[in-house]
Amino acid sequence: MSTESLNRFLSAAKDFDASDLHLVVGVPPAFRVNGEIIIADEDVITEVQLTTMANSLLNDQQQRKFEQDWELCISLLHSVAGRVRATFYRRNGHPELSLRFCGERIATRAELGLPDRIDELAHKPNGLVLITGPTGAGKTTTLNYLVDVINSERRCKIVTIEDPIEFVHQNKRAIVVQQEVLTDVRSFNRALVHVLRQDPDVIVVGEMRDFEAISTALTAAETGHLVLATMHSPNVSHALERIIGVFEGSAQRQIILQLSNALQGIIAQDLLPATDRSRRVLAYELLTANGAVRNIIRENQLHHLENTLQTGRKDGMVLMDNCLYDLYCKCLISYDTAVSRARHPDRIIRQGA
Repeated sequence: MSTESLNRFLSAAKDFDASDLHLVVGVPPAFRVNGEIIIADEDVITEVQLTTMANSLLNDQQQRKFEQDWELCISLLHSVAGRVRATFYRRNGHPELSLRFCGERIATRAELGLPDRIDELAHKPNGLVLITGPTGAGKTTTLNYLVDVINSERRCKIVTIEDPIEFVHQNKRAIVVQQEVLTDVRSFNRALVHVLRQDPDVIVVGEMRDFEAISTALTAAETGHLVLATMHSPNVSHALERIIGVFEGSAQRQIILQLSNALQGIIAQDLLPATDRSRRVLAYELLTANGAVRNIIRENQLHHLENTLQTGRKDGMVLMDNCLYDLYCKCLISYDTAVSRARHPDRIIRQGA
């Protein structure tokens, strides 16, 4: 019965065009629609029901892993919902579930609201391209868009390391090898070291998490590979500060030099409620690594980046505050949303006055 209930909840989530389904003990099923949580008009979910639902999605190995670690994130192909990223966690000793729907196709650049210049980053033969932003900001969607651009245009080998795989790419002009942590590889770091021996042209890292992953990714970017990666940072400056701050002493100086040479661009993004609340709109900050940017990184003068973003429009750079004001002028987001998300709200207030 619980399996039938799960199928019904998943089907309802698809009908609502929800991005996520949350199954929590003592609460009816909850859907995230356009960034907001909507509680279904259903009975509350019991511990027994949820335990049965969770177990129905896990094989024996995954159940052992969950029992050992008390948390688990996997991808699965469900008969009702298609590809889903399922996150299992415990509360009061019992499992609960958060499911994200991965979609069946790669949206176009226009549908995603990405800038034209994003394709130029995908065309780079080597170096590091970063996608950063908070959780739920569409980083993985942008990452998969870039992979699809390369897959459609280049005869090359793309190797991805993901935790978990959210979208399965079919080979087009490229060969795409997708590896999933705990399914195909034991860890991000071990996979990153080994991937260099697989003769890749493009390496896709689901998330750069620590100094070992960052160091290996930068070395790969310096030695002729194009590396695409995501990070959790609110803007361009914080992304660079986080990379540099992981290292100390002489290692930090080395990573600064590597970063100044290898970086090709960073897009920092967020998803904001549209004026009519019917969807979410992409706001972004875009940095392209020209000579001035490389020099700022080399000298570790990251506080100058904001001014460079402001003056670098001819190179396609976009400051987040300018993007927010532009979205407000196009009536895509409200004035209150623009002001609340701006780094310097007075700029929006002054221009909007």
